[in-house]
Amino acid sequence: MKKLLLTFLVSLIGGFVAIFVHNSYYDHSNSKIIEEKDNMVNISFNPISNNNISTENDFVSAAEKTIHSVVHVKNTSISGGNSSLWDYFNNSGGKTKVGMGSGVIISKDGYIITNNHVIENASTIEVTTNDNKTYNAELLGSDEVSDIAVLKIIGDESFPYIRFADSDQTKIGEWVLAVGNPFNLTSTVTAGIISAKSRDLNDFDSKNQSFIQTDAAVNSGNSGGALVNTNGDLIGINTAITSGTGGFVGYSFAVPSNVARKIFEDIIEFGNVQKGLLGVTGFGLNSQSANELNIALTEGFYVNDTEAEMGAARAGIKKGDVIISLDDIKIEKFSDLSGYLSTKRPGDKISVGIIRNNKNIKLNVTLEKNKYINFLGMQLKNMSKEELETYKISYGVKVSNLRNSSLFRMGIKQNYALTEINNQEIKKTDDLLNFNSSMKINQMIFVSPSGEKERLIFE
Repeated sequence: MKKLLLTFLVSLIGGFVAIFVHNSYYDHSNSKIIEEKDNMVNISFNPISNNNISTENDFVSAAEKTIHSVVHVKNTSISGGNSSLWDYFNNSGGKTKVGMGSGVIISKDGYIITNNHVIENASTIEVTTNDNKTYNAELLGSDEVSDIAVLKIIGDESFPYIRFADSDQTKIGEWVLAVGNPFNLTSTVTAGIISAKSRDLNDFDSKNQSFIQTDAAVNSGNSGGALVNTNGDLIGINTAITSGTGGFVGYSFAVPSNVARKIFEDIIEFGNVQKGLLGVTGFGLNSQSANELNIALTEGFYVNDTEAEMGAARAGIKKGDVIISLDDIKIEKFSDLSGYLSTKRPGDKISVGIIRNNKNIKLNVTLEKNKYINFLGMQLKNMSKEELETYKISYGVKVSNLRNSSLFRMGIKQNYALTEINNQEIKKTDDLLNFNSSMKINQMIFVSPSGEKERLIFE
């Protein structure tokens, strides 16, 4: 009996020892890991994942911040029977036209940025907010080259507005929203990503530009609307699409906010756009041009020439230099250079990185005022004392480029001098700022390089 009891006690103690050892040394976490893995799999396939929630919330928040700050713009223009030189050249008269577009309120007192082509030749401008309130607006100024215009809502009300972001900091692949009024629909939001930066549409348009390209849907009526980031901050003004059908096919383009903001500030402060120039001519490099020039670089801006008495020449930039950076911003093509310079004014100092004879050099350049002015399809510049003596005149501005076919048919050519408009002497390009598209022009006087006078009369 004692032996049987001893055997039972030994077995019992051994069982406790075995259980103790098992609990102490065996890892029970495997079953928990499997359970957690199962839960993780379920979550990763959940269509409302943490990432999806974040993106959705970003879009919702950005839309809520911006949709009430984008307005519908209605432009009514009336031409009155060849009452001005512009009407004469365009052969228009007695017609009422209504144009539609969008605009972005960028201050609480009702300043608006839109596209120049949205309000071009406007007789009256009306804007309608997202809550269906309509206001009259006045045009404060515009820039045809950048296609930006500035309006002011007439009145003392306070408005929701969109803040500017630094468009230079945007990145390809970044999510964006386009907010506008396509097809006269009230504020509409579409989403996409930034597809490219510094996009040059020179193949499609005669103007040199540097656009932000997106795949957010933009259609007729979106022009002048907002391109915003997921914080709801303004990174561009939607301006153009390229399409064979006239509708959106996946490519839309916006003027960068840094450019739009600079133009807005210029118009408010100076009444016109202040453009700072380097004073160089040239082209963006590629494989073909690099082979022709026998250089190794396929990116950058090749300096073909510099203009005397301009900042680049004074700083020591020479023909054959390749500009690779401006203020440490990489320059790969012409639109990179023109886009950055569009944010600068005369008198601004910038650091220009160049490559010369395989050496990296940095030069400080002071930007200067454009010596040329565009007027009625002509590019005009001030004349030197020697040029005036050659033309046998005491004042005038020189036609350095002529794109006005009507003036050309009337006998005006490149290198002619414009001396008078409506009996007013034109001594320098600044005198042309007194004339605009709403002013009637009765006569103009040109002088050929040989001194022959050409008087044009418009009735």
